[in-house]
Amino acid sequence: MARTSTSSAEPLRDFCREILKEEAVLRQGGGKAGLERQRKLGRLPARERVAHLLDKDAQFFEIGLWAAYKMYQEWGNIVAAGTVAGIGNVAAVPCMIIANDATVKAGAFFPATVKKLLRAQRIAFECSLPIIYLVDSSGVFLPMQDEIFPDDDDFGRIFRNNSVISAAGVPQFAAIMGNCVAGGAYLPVLCDKILMTEGSGLYLAGPSLVKAAIGQVVDQEELGGAKMHSEISGTVDFYEKSDESCLKRLRSLISLLPEATGAKAKIDNKAFKPAKVPDLLYDLVSLDGQKNYDARDLLSSVVDANSIDEYKADYGKTLVTAYARIAGRAVGIVASQRLQVRTKKEGIQMGGVIYSDSADKAARFVMDCNQDGLPIIFFQDVTGFMVGRDAEQSGIIRSGAKLVNAVSNSVVPKITVVVGGSFGAGNYALCGKAYDPRFIVAWPSARYAVMGAAQASDTVFSILARARERGDKKASHEELEELRKKVKASYEEQTDIRYGAARGWVDAIIQPDETRDVLIQLLQYVSRPMPKAHFHTGVIQV
Repeated sequence: MARTSTSSAEPLRDFCREILKEEAVLRQGGGKAGLERQRKLGRLPARERVAHLLDKDAQFFEIGLWAAYKMYQEWGNIVAAGTVAGIGNVAAVPCMIIANDATVKAGAFFPATVKKLLRAQRIAFECSLPIIYLVDSSGVFLPMQDEIFPDDDDFGRIFRNNSVISAAGVPQFAAIMGNCVAGGAYLPVLCDKILMTEGSGLYLAGPSLVKAAIGQVVDQEELGGAKMHSEISGTVDFYEKSDESCLKRLRSLISLLPEATGAKAKIDNKAFKPAKVPDLLYDLVSLDGQKNYDARDLLSSVVDANSIDEYKADYGKTLVTAYARIAGRAVGIVASQRLQVRTKKEGIQMGGVIYSDSADKAARFVMDCNQDGLPIIFFQDVTGFMVGRDAEQSGIIRSGAKLVNAVSNSVVPKITVVVGGSFGAGNYALCGKAYDPRFIVAWPSARYAVMGAAQASDTVFSILARARERGDKKASHEELEELRKKVKASYEEQTDIRYGAARGWVDAIIQPDETRDVLIQLLQYVSRPMPKAHFHTGVIQV
């Protein structure tokens, strides 16, 4: 089907190209100097390590590429929080891979690094994915230790998770391929199997700190080198000469897992096609979020052709709920409807707004999907719940609470795609980050905030203007207008999806035309059985 280009699609296309260019730069890590330093040490850069590890032509779903984006500029450019994380097939087994990028501040842990790693661990645990850690880190970034070290969602949580994940029976493999110092040394030792390359270091305190603490003079190899740990301490399971041999060994170990030998046949994606080509999505949705569109047109470029069975199509029309298939897999879908609609009971309803009847319908649909064991995919382009006298009298709070309750207690896998606006309680009701989606991804056109920039600035202006009318003369009309502009500019900056991605609010920014392919990938991951926890210790090195 030929794509028909329209002028309204060009701003979104241009911005998507800009995002791709920025992502290409992010994937360069610490840049040329960092890559050269890594090679001089005889080590592969993080992304090359991941490439060596993955199966040939395997897809890699990257998580947190935008982590730490423009967050720590006083310390430099902390690209992707100094870590590469994502899911890909190793020996035909989907694995979570977490690789420190030593070209970025020697792989040091910043607050966003910890958050990214914890998110990756959580995804792996909930999807029962084996985890492979490629360790090459100098440890905690000491100038920010108070934001990294002490809290319950900080550095120590990583090792707590190692222990719980191991006890639940989810395999963990660690390959020390550079530095692994101080508290970070616990990570590999809490894993099932440890590999270590020649020239790497594993110790609680480096030579300088040992000398300062106890006056002992010792070199790195004697203190914590690969040979020492493989021959004397017995901490390391596999001593490897090089990165290449280490990664080859890792692949061999993964291939021993039961699921590798009994790997299911891959889904033949060619046997299933959407009704419309994915490229048409650029014509459908605008960058500024002002263009209305039918959610069914969006779905027709994502799900299999002729597979949609819409649930309560004529009721609660500002949310589209439907059963469908993606590459043959059955799913439930809850999607924001951006068209203005007319209902028998309520009359005209605005697109992108959740009304009482829409919330009631979606809550029941979520319960039905749980009854049938169907994964649910949420497509967010929502401005929030309806407000005003009529909405309040219709029980909007009660209906909204019903939907939030159903989503909160849902036990089937949930995946969220943020297409446009994700504002206010609409973010919550349609499975925002706080409601445990297994994965949450966003288009470049996505925007996150408690409300839109224009609404926020107008609200602040109105409150202060009324106060001034009541006699509060602290600010002139001109000063209020200037404040309005500042609030709007601040909101516009913070609603940029790159701002949210930097803070871990989404796992990845994806291109609109890749939505179907990404969902096919993610549905394979979330279909794995959840680990069943029972009390016993994980692997303890002796």
